[in-house]
Amino acid sequence: MHAETHPDQYAQHLTREGQLQPAERAWQTANNTYGFSDGLGTVEVAIGLLTLAGLASRRWGLVGAALAFLTPFVTLSFLVTTPEAWVPALGDAQHGFPYLSGGGRLVIKDVVLMAGAWLVLVDSARAVLARGFAAPRARQNSAL
Repeated sequence: MHAETHPDQYAQHLTREGQLQPAERAWQTANNTYGFSDGLGTVEVAIGLLTLAGLASRRWGLVGAALAFLTPFVTLSFLVTTPEAWVPALGDAQHGFPYLSGGGRLVIKDVVLMAGAWLVLVDSARAVLARGFAAPRARQNSAL
């Protein structure tokens, strides 16, 4: 039997972290919500490995750092596109902007990741450019 997928019903089947509800888990599995999460995690690990490869190859590190710097822009867009990023109005006067929910605070950590990626990006770019400009000079000197 093939289950019908209904991505528009995702919010109705959302569970809290650490909470197991077999009916909700079955719906999420049938609608491949875990597939997207697994794919995103794989991409993020690959970007991290590319950045780490910068220890051996500045060019690969430059690619990884550029991707690590650009990726958080997608995540930070959730602050604008996802209402759940802000504390909901539950009767308290402190809700909405600038009060971030747990999910919103998780997104903010990407600002720190962007700062670190920027430092690695700049350092890698300097090393690649210095090596690129030094190589022709070295060849000219060896030809003399």
